[in-house]
Amino acid sequence: MPILRTKDIRTMSSGDRRKKLMELRTELLRLKTMVKAGGAIENPARVRELRKVIARILTIENENNRSMEETK
Repeated sequence: MPILRTKDIRTMSSGDRRKKLMELRTELLRLKTMVKAGGAIENPARVRELRKVIARILTIENENNRSMEETK
């Protein structure tokens, strides 16, 4: 089950998306650091899931930015 669904991301404001993006990137960095240090993480699939949600947020942000530029 994804952390955030696409429809949930679309309903967020731009500021909320940026805040969530920073939280997810911080968590991903923490998990990657644990793996590099040789430790075992509780849920290895979480890394892939985080990467996908980050990509979704960035894609939706870019879509919104492009649509704003087109309306100008």
